[in-house]
Amino acid sequence: MSWQEEYHRKLISMPEAVGMVQSGMTLSIGIAASEPVGMLEELARQADRLENVTTWTCLPMRAYDIFMKPEMEGRIFNENWFYGAPDRAVHSEGRVSYTPNNLHKAGIDKLIGHNGRLDMMLGVCTPPNEEGMISLSMGAVAEREMIDSADKVILEVNRNLPWTDGDVVIPMALVDHFVEFDSPLVQVSSATPNEIDELIGHHVSDFIDDGCTVQLGIGGMPTAVADFISDRKHLGIHSELLVDGVYKLCASGAVDGSRKTLLPGKIVATFAFGTQPLYDFMNESDDVLLMKGSYVNNPYVIAQNYRMISINTAIQVDIMGQVCSQSIGTRHFSGTGGQLDTHRGAQMSEGGKGIIALRSTAKNGTISTIVPTLAPGAGVTVPSQDVDTIVTEYGSAQLRGLSVNKRMEALIRIAHPDFRESIREEAHRLGIVPDKQFF
Repeated sequence: MSWQEEYHRKLISMPEAVGMVQSGMTLSIGIAASEPVGMLEELARQADRLENVTTWTCLPMRAYDIFMKPEMEGRIFNENWFYGAPDRAVHSEGRVSYTPNNLHKAGIDKLIGHNGRLDMMLGVCTPPNEEGMISLSMGAVAEREMIDSADKVILEVNRNLPWTDGDVVIPMALVDHFVEFDSPLVQVSSATPNEIDELIGHHVSDFIDDGCTVQLGIGGMPTAVADFISDRKHLGIHSELLVDGVYKLCASGAVDGSRKTLLPGKIVATFAFGTQPLYDFMNESDDVLLMKGSYVNNPYVIAQNYRMISINTAIQVDIMGQVCSQSIGTRHFSGTGGQLDTHRGAQMSEGGKGIIALRSTAKNGTISTIVPTLAPGAGVTVPSQDVDTIVTEYGSAQLRGLSVNKRMEALIRIAHPDFRESIREEAHRLGIVPDKQFF
């Protein structure tokens, strides 16, 4: 049988595909820009016939009815690895719950936690190429593990998806059914850096020299970092997420990967989202590899990159050095994702560094993000024993190997001036750092 015949034999309609979902099933959904838009919309149309369906998601990019509408109670329950705005909006309604994880083990741990049981995987792919292979296109965070484990795999073929190489390329034999649905790709623009982002970006850039390998995220601050290092030479990319900032660094000539010690010349990530220029770049470049999250985010793999620099953001940092990036007190906000993976891996790299960058204040300057103790109930994303370097608009504090009293003083120096004394006084009052020190 030719691949064309195999493809058409497996091609079914959208109602048929979603009609295979039955009450009580567990479904794994493609992550972020790998969401099967058509099937998720069709699932809402068929929800009246379903009860107790569980979905596994991560960073949904759209506010789908199956997750947002109150009438889905008892029909669809969402177990999410990393919250986005839609999840935060409905968390209090009890139809979504966070699954703690480190990204490099997220898929494996999820399967272990459910005794390896997964009824169906719903994802996306490109049309087949001339060899009859397909690309999962936007990422392989846990998609390959889910495809290998699910009783049934249904992929939504979208001609708008860029072709990417790496672990995302699979044979059609791994797929039970295809549906065709050409949805527009999600467009996520990097925020324009403001003055504080620029200051933070400048401080972070001081740690990035020619030949470093870099992990960047999305937002105003990472965009500012990318701007400041656009004049560097021979940078490499090994990053959980591929974003517009990476594409711009490549366009500037700063990235060629020639000094990478792991996959030289290759731009390595596990998933991507951004704007159309990024997607066009991914489609046209032979150097982009999207690999499994279990590989890209494995700290021992990350450590094989010479002078690896990991850059992440945070909500709060306390004087012990504990970093919270996932919740505002007890209110869940996002997730651990790959922050601890990349932070640990960078520090194990020869000449590497793990950087946590955040603004010194929040809520229009009314509260400090450098605090004596994390807010009650806050999730610890990076433990104190793993912390390396903290950066705010006031400078950097290298905490690795420092005692708590020295960490406090280093962090106070980069806290907002309005809060420096109150941080010290509260630390003394709580006895975290006694007000009498012999050294």
